[in-house]
Amino acid sequence: MFTLSDFDFTLPPELIAQTALAERSASRLLEVKQQGSQTLLLDRRFTDLPHCIEPGDLLVFNDTKVLKARLLGQKASGGKIEVLVERLTGERSAIVQIRASKSPPSGSTLRLADAFEVAVGERVEPFYTLHFPAPCLDLIEQYGRLPLPPYIAHDPDATDETRYQTVFAQNPGAVAAPTAGLHFDSALLNQMEARGVERATLTLHVGAGTFQPVRHENLADHKMHSEWYQLPAALVGQIAATRARGKRVIAVGTTAMRALEAAARDAEAAGQPLAATAAETDIFITPGYRFRVVDRLITNFHLPKSTLLMLVSAFAGVAPIRAAYQHAIAERYRFFSYGDAMLLTRQDS
Repeated sequence: MFTLSDFDFTLPPELIAQTALAERSASRLLEVKQQGSQTLLLDRRFTDLPHCIEPGDLLVFNDTKVLKARLLGQKASGGKIEVLVERLTGERSAIVQIRASKSPPSGSTLRLADAFEVAVGERVEPFYTLHFPAPCLDLIEQYGRLPLPPYIAHDPDATDETRYQTVFAQNPGAVAAPTAGLHFDSALLNQMEARGVERATLTLHVGAGTFQPVRHENLADHKMHSEWYQLPAALVGQIAATRARGKRVIAVGTTAMRALEAAARDAEAAGQPLAATAAETDIFITPGYRFRVVDRLITNFHLPKSTLLMLVSAFAGVAPIRAAYQHAIAERYRFFSYGDAMLLTRQDS
C-alpha cells in the first residue's frame, strides 16, 4: 500500500521552468522504456517524437482552451480579493476560488476588475458560486488575467497568452493548460500526419483543483476535484479502428488520459462498451489501477506528492518513474508546465 510520502522527491528550484522556450518543439523528451526487468532512459529531443511512434498509432489531444480566469477586485467593505474561476456552471454563473482576508457571505456583492459586480451565491466547499451580470465568457475574456500556475513567479505577459495555450485549443473552459500539448507546433503535427500517425481530440476542462495538494498520508482519504469532459463519437470510432489494426492509443497529457480512462471505467461498470459521453469525473488513478484504453502517454514532469505523479507511477511503474525523475534531475531537465516532456509506455503488473 503506497502512501503520500512514497511520491515525494527533492527538486532544485532552478529546474522549475519559468518561461516557455522560443520554439514549442525545442524541448527535451525523456523516453522511458522497459526491457525485461531493466528500465531504459533515452534522452531525446521532442522533435524526435515522430520516430518514436508507429504509423497507425492514434494520438489523442485535449482541445480545451484556457480562460483568463484570474480576476482582481474588492468586497463592498473595500477589502481586496482575488477570484480564480474553477469552472463555468452556466452562461452567467461559475464556481470560483476566492482569496480574501475574510470569506464573503452568501448574498453579498463583489466588484471585479473595477468594471462589474457579481453576486455571491451558495458555498460549494471549498469553492463559491458567483452570479455574473452578463455572459461569464465575455466578462472573463475582457477583464480577466491568464492564470499561470502558482510555481511560475512572473505576471503573465503577451508571450504567455500565446504559449500557455496549445495550437489546437478551441473549446474555452480550462483554468490550466493541458501542458503536454504545449510542445506541439503545426510543423510537428504535419510531420506526424505525413508519417501516418492518426490524430483525434477530446475535451477536458482542467480545473484550478489540479494544483490542490494531497494533504492525507493515506491516499484513500484524498478527495479529487471534479472536471467536465466530453468524448466524441468520432474518437470512440478511431479507438476501435486503432485496436482493430493492432496499433496503440497514445494520450497527449494526463488530462486526455483521465478522460479516456474515466469514460472506459464507467462504461465497463455499466456493462457497456466505450461510447460517446459528456460527464463529470473525479477519477483518482494510483498504483494498482487497471488501464483500459491508453497504451502510451506523453506528459510533462509533475510536482512532488501530486495526484499526477501518482498517475504516471501507476501507468509506467513506481520504480521506473522514480528512476526517470532522478535521471531528469541529474541531467537538468526543465520541470512542470513550461518544462520538458516524457514518453511513457504502460507497464501492466
